[in-house]
Amino acid sequence: MGTVDLPTLRPVPPRPDHEKLRRDLVEAVDGEVRFDVGSRAVYAMDSSNYRQVPIGVVAPRTVEAAVAAVAVCRRHDAPLLSRGGGTSLAGQGCNAAVVLDWSRYCTRIVSVDSAARRCVVEPGIKLDDLNSGLPGGLMFGPRPATHVSCTLGGMIGNNSCGSTAQVYGKVADNVRRLEVLTYDGLRMWVGPTTDEEYVAIAREGGRRAEIYRALRELIDDVEPLVRERFPDIPRRVSGYNLDALFAERGFDLARALVGSESTLVTVLHAELELVEPEPGSALVVLGYPDVVAAGRAVPAILPHLPHQLEALDHVVVGFERSKGLHSETLERLPAGGSWLLIEFRDADRERAQARAGALTDELRADEHPPTVATFDDPADEAQLWGVREAALGASARDPASGQDNWAGWEDAALPPARLGDYLAEWTALIAEFGYSRFASIYGHFGHGCIHSRIPFDLTSAPGVAAFRRFMERSADLVVAHGGSLSGEHGDGQSRGELLERMFGPELVAAFGRMKAVFDPANRMNPGKVVYPDRLDENLRLGAGYAPAEPATRFAYPHDQGRFSRAALRCVGVGKCRRSDSSGGGVMCPSYMVTGAEEHSTRGRARLLWEMLSGHPDSPIRDGWRSTAVRDALDLCLACKGCKSDCPVNVDMATYKAEFLHHHYQGRIRPAAHYSMGWLPLLARAASPLAPVVNAAAATPGLSTLLKRVGGVEPRRDLPRFASPRLRTWLHRRGGRGDGHRGEVLLWSDTFTDFFSPWVGAAAVLVLEDAGFRVRLPAGELCCGLTWISTGQLGIAQRVLRRTVRALAPAVSQGLPVVALEPSCAAVFRADAVELLPGADTRRLADATRSLGQLLGERAPDWRPAAPDVTDRKAIIQQHCHQHATATYDAELVLLERAGVDAELLDSGCCGLAGNFGFEQGHYEVSQACAERVLLPRVRAASRSTAVLADGFSCRTQIAQGTDRRAHHLAELLAGDAALRLLPWPQPQRG
Repeated sequence: MGTVDLPTLRPVPPRPDHEKLRRDLVEAVDGEVRFDVGSRAVYAMDSSNYRQVPIGVVAPRTVEAAVAAVAVCRRHDAPLLSRGGGTSLAGQGCNAAVVLDWSRYCTRIVSVDSAARRCVVEPGIKLDDLNSGLPGGLMFGPRPATHVSCTLGGMIGNNSCGSTAQVYGKVADNVRRLEVLTYDGLRMWVGPTTDEEYVAIAREGGRRAEIYRALRELIDDVEPLVRERFPDIPRRVSGYNLDALFAERGFDLARALVGSESTLVTVLHAELELVEPEPGSALVVLGYPDVVAAGRAVPAILPHLPHQLEALDHVVVGFERSKGLHSETLERLPAGGSWLLIEFRDADRERAQARAGALTDELRADEHPPTVATFDDPADEAQLWGVREAALGASARDPASGQDNWAGWEDAALPPARLGDYLAEWTALIAEFGYSRFASIYGHFGHGCIHSRIPFDLTSAPGVAAFRRFMERSADLVVAHGGSLSGEHGDGQSRGELLERMFGPELVAAFGRMKAVFDPANRMNPGKVVYPDRLDENLRLGAGYAPAEPATRFAYPHDQGRFSRAALRCVGVGKCRRSDSSGGGVMCPSYMVTGAEEHSTRGRARLLWEMLSGHPDSPIRDGWRSTAVRDALDLCLACKGCKSDCPVNVDMATYKAEFLHHHYQGRIRPAAHYSMGWLPLLARAASPLAPVVNAAAATPGLSTLLKRVGGVEPRRDLPRFASPRLRTWLHRRGGRGDGHRGEVLLWSDTFTDFFSPWVGAAAVLVLEDAGFRVRLPAGELCCGLTWISTGQLGIAQRVLRRTVRALAPAVSQGLPVVALEPSCAAVFRADAVELLPGADTRRLADATRSLGQLLGERAPDWRPAAPDVTDRKAIIQQHCHQHATATYDAELVLLERAGVDAELLDSGCCGLAGNFGFEQGHYEVSQACAERVLLPRVRAASRSTAVLADGFSCRTQIAQGTDRRAHHLAELLAGDAALRLLPWPQPQRG
């Protein structure tokens, strides 16, 4: 068969009947077929500068369902994009096409051959999930920084690498075979092809034979050009892998298709080669005056065969310092303005240390030696690699000025020997364009691969024109130094237009011929790599960018006071899309349960951005009244985990509250907003009638009615009012103790005051024993938490204003405010200063302490007197809001000092999350969150092990999901004997 040429002009995009296409997909596909406005908005972007609204989204439940979806698209002549984790930085992960999202269901490890070190996987499996599911210490070698969220299918599409590629190579070097599907319906396994196998395939005839013959003809025609113009470097990712079709490389069609970015075939299965890392490690960090000096040092390091050789510059480190990321770890970096992180691995730690020592000894003998720090503790090494992995997200926006930095030219790769010279010229180019102040440089310097984020102006015509000129000149510069436009992230739209500068017109035409072999109609991810859209079209922002700027209740001081800037924070890193196997942190509980993109922090942020974007083709056209945005936010637990865990500090709990405020303004709200949003006032009214109210709540028929009227989930037990309330008890009892350490204000929150006053009483006992005089604020005050969480922000502001005024005199005198409920502490520390900016609010935020923090700061020598505290074991459920706005460090120190063997669970959100778990329609998600880690760990704990949870919601979830009762830290410190003297029944305390 002769080769098939594509037209010289891009084909006119097809215009299928979208509704008929949707109906046919629903009928044929076992999976989710979603053409709704919300889904189209969520998938309109990847992590790049680009945006294209898809026709619709299909999440197949099986590989066979995906094959059926492709067949339907073929019948309708609809373009198709097979997508992984959506973290692509070059625009290849978005298109005006049907998006095939593998990451929801097609996530299985099909088989593992440990002896051969191979496995077969479905394309939707995340890298961390794969590695955690492999036996015997095996792993897939390449490990990008997005390993918690990137999928194997996406890694295959982009030919990903990561820091470990220094030893293990690119994805193409670790793929044995692929099962692929062409747009016209051919399904086949491909891999290395011997001459005998080629003859057999050709003899069979048919479409498969046509493809193999056409590829053999293609490589016969262009092999000399490929050998001449493909740079011989470790990280040539740009273009198609025509060199994999060389005879000496086994005419390897699998490796030829790796890195084709969904423009040639759909990958159905992958057979991967696995590795077993050597267990011993040592890490050397070298400090250099600048990134050029660091680049020039690389050739001398490479002969020592490092396992990883990564770089960071002072801009990245400065951004991380400003954001409070890895603060203690950053202090351990040696002096310098740029750093190389070099890891050695060997059979044991001693050998790795010896190799590290040999390197440092050699470098110290240089005329201008670097500064040096050496680490051999795995925990220290992990923290330092965390600094490197955070670089992309940390450098996306300058926390001081708010300047945005963008991808685009973030992926050049050079011969390592030319790296320093290129960096010298390229940093001069950055300076010429005025980008130096904010541009960050980091990357895989051992392979000559440079990552960066640059403060392009992508919102004005002159800025976009400058962006184009910079891209063109950077491309010419990297080619002049024998490099590749892409060393890991692929070409997509960012670099597809520039490929001719690197390869010349003949090889670009050869890429077109390869495209025509597999996809002659140009329906697979059109506009990327081959016949690409221009690098300055389809921009997410663009010269006409004019987002809506609505008035808001929150001040958004870190986003220039604009909600549109807050919604723009997300850069798509996808850390919120981690699975259980990744571990660590709170974000994002609803995504971990549902696996749906719109339930990730990223998905919700993109919906909010589309709502405000001003793009005429945006699917979200109804602003604050959008039901698509409301529905996506409905399963946000408002845990605030993203505020701390997200690399760019997206605060979805705040955005949700803002949206709900406007969405329901002037409208009837859900019943739960009244019953739970107004809980402080309802509790105050019900408390004098506690026995009657509790009896009614326990009466089956009446309880059911109360829940229905209040919008409460029927399967939830209503909390019982306690009598007396905390305020009454303390008034009757009076203050005690000598108060030699001074006075503190104990914040009497609604949950402690009315539902668990013994917690407050225990805190009083502890504080008095520690030498404090305790008093409650005068009057009935509230932080406004329940009104904030239900989006009733006008009332929340009025409540907060009254509270701030009442507390101002004491706070201005230096009195600390001890908040026992972490959610209320988070309001004072974070929400209040944005809802009610002012000096008094800021002073209140600064004065707020948890019990552990206060004791650690002002009574560091205090020990609990109760004998039953010492030598106990405890497991701890940290409240999400404390995780987001403070730490649990002081509490852990206090517990250690008290002789408690404490374990802080890596359990994420308890799932109840204030009103969330009590609202109708949330029960399954709430319970699934709790069953991930928390409830199983509580059930498995021995009866002698204390279960600690400072949050009322956390304790309630544990009580309603197990036969155990969790305790506040104050209860443990007070001791059982003291608690038995309190006036509340023992069963209440468990």
